[in-house]
Amino acid sequence: MREHPFAMHPARGAKFSSQTIYSSKEISMKNLSSLVRALTALGIVALHLSAPASAATSGEPPARPTVVLVHGAFAESASWNDVARDLRARSFSVVAAANPLRGVKSDADYVAAIVGSIPGPVVLVGHSYGGSVISAAAAGKPNVRALVFVAAFAPEVGESAADLSGKFPGSTLGPALAAPVLLPEGAKDLYIQQDKFAKQFADDVAPALAHLMAVSQRPITEGALGEPAPAAAWKNLPSWFIYGDRDKNIPPAVQAFMAERAKSMKTVVVKGASHVVMISRPKLVARMIAEAADAVATAKP
Repeated sequence: MREHPFAMHPARGAKFSSQTIYSSKEISMKNLSSLVRALTALGIVALHLSAPASAATSGEPPARPTVVLVHGAFAESASWNDVARDLRARSFSVVAAANPLRGVKSDADYVAAIVGSIPGPVVLVGHSYGGSVISAAAAGKPNVRALVFVAAFAPEVGESAADLSGKFPGSTLGPALAAPVLLPEGAKDLYIQQDKFAKQFADDVAPALAHLMAVSQRPITEGALGEPAPAAAWKNLPSWFIYGDRDKNIPPAVQAFMAERAKSMKTVVVKGASHVVMISRPKLVARMIAEAADAVATAKP
């Protein structure tokens, strides 16, 4: 099984080797043939000992799907840390992609490139805006077997995150945003005001952690939130949904609508959870991802 260069795996035991240095003066011609025979025997032993490592790089696809985690706006890859830890403990290979947050099409192309480099089946998981990204990235990728939407958008072709956010009342994101940062090429980056971040984005996360999340938040371009989705892979792939009933970014009613429209295989509404359910309830999220992965592990593309 060839390992993907970005994948995070469960810890493996360290390998140790021993080395003996021989001086040419200490080796007589009389003992040379014995030494050659001994080294040959050692080489054979070494060959057998190294066989598992050789098999691991034989190019065979992994038996279980690789889980690719895609964060959304105002978050970053580390937002998946606890979920990734749980999945690794379940023997899944995991990739936490660094979503550029520049535009749905370009971000999807970036994630699709990662997916294309992974041998074997993949389960794509998206949070928030990352849902729009995975739904587009999975299009035309036969190794993607399932989608998991974690408090995430699942837009129809032509729909944007902004369209869906306003479909039902309940989102308070707009007033919580800071003044846009004008970029040299004319685009605008959006951030959540740091003093409003916890209440808006992570109301059920420990205050100290929520503060660090506010400081390290990744901005998204204004255009990305308004960009129409170029594809809707949830129409053709089994999809799972999990979200909190106290989400202030994407109204729970919107998420229920999207889950029903996508004919969700399973929908979990987490009581009291905020928009970052993968941080406040990582075990629940990891469990759903594992269920989705196991459900499609033996499915043919």
